[in-house]
Amino acid sequence: MEGGALALRLSRQAAYLMDAVVRAKRDAFLQKIGTRPLVMGILNLTPDSFSDGGRFQAPGAAIARAEKLVADGCDIVDVGGESTRPGAAPVSAEEELERVTPVVAALAPRLEAPLSIDTYKAAVAARAIELGAILVNDVWGLQKDPAMAETVAAGQAALVIMHNRAEKDDGLDIVADIRQFFDHSLALAARADIPGDRIILDPGIGFGKTSRQNRDVIARLARLTDYRLPILIGTSRKAFLGSLTQDGAEASPSGTIAANLAAAAAGAAIFRVHDVAENVAALRVFHILRAKATR
Repeated sequence: MEGGALALRLSRQAAYLMDAVVRAKRDAFLQKIGTRPLVMGILNLTPDSFSDGGRFQAPGAAIARAEKLVADGCDIVDVGGESTRPGAAPVSAEEELERVTPVVAALAPRLEAPLSIDTYKAAVAARAIELGAILVNDVWGLQKDPAMAETVAAGQAALVIMHNRAEKDDGLDIVADIRQFFDHSLALAARADIPGDRIILDPGIGFGKTSRQNRDVIARLARLTDYRLPILIGTSRKAFLGSLTQDGAEASPSGTIAANLAAAAAGAAIFRVHDVAENVAALRVFHILRAKATR
């Protein structure tokens, strides 16, 4: 069966399989956005992710890791079966499904926190929704797989639209490029009847951008708030952070926390991270201080 036809069949199934418990998890997550900073914990089921590739491929290790992310305070666990780092080898939908299906099936009924699926393939998204994922985190913002928008709509899932580029271009006004990309993705979402209150925007830190452009996105993040949609930021352990420290290290939590606090001050609502406990603590302090300052 062709990938598009498979995705359509699965998406139609998913529309009937998002039961009341899963819908309640979806709605509870969406309703929390804006009440305080939310943290998305990263669960990579890949052998080649830039930071933790190979550590959580085995289902038992993946389940234990997800439980630790939730215990550390994350609001949603983002499950990914294909590395999207620069230079990573693409994998087929079949291989990605082999990686994510047993883990999503085990975690969806087990975890108190909801699950999202990190994929740009409609067939993978549809299967994850069918198994209980409440959100599709698409690093190509509905623009890679023509079946994705209908899959998300039919599955009644929430959606992260992330900006991406096939190649870097240092001459671009990166915020203008992000806006053009978002406008196209939002048109695709509207055409598929994906409700606006289920959409989150991600400017795609580290994806098709130079180090300078990554910094520029965070500095100018407030220019994206006029979409009146929640903004997700994924700076965790990204290489550009190393260029901002004297030792050049990007893997320590400190650079990620600093970048996330800057993004929070500019209007970001959700933060995708590897180091959940440290970011939860920092963002909680930020939120309390910000709330007191605005009284």
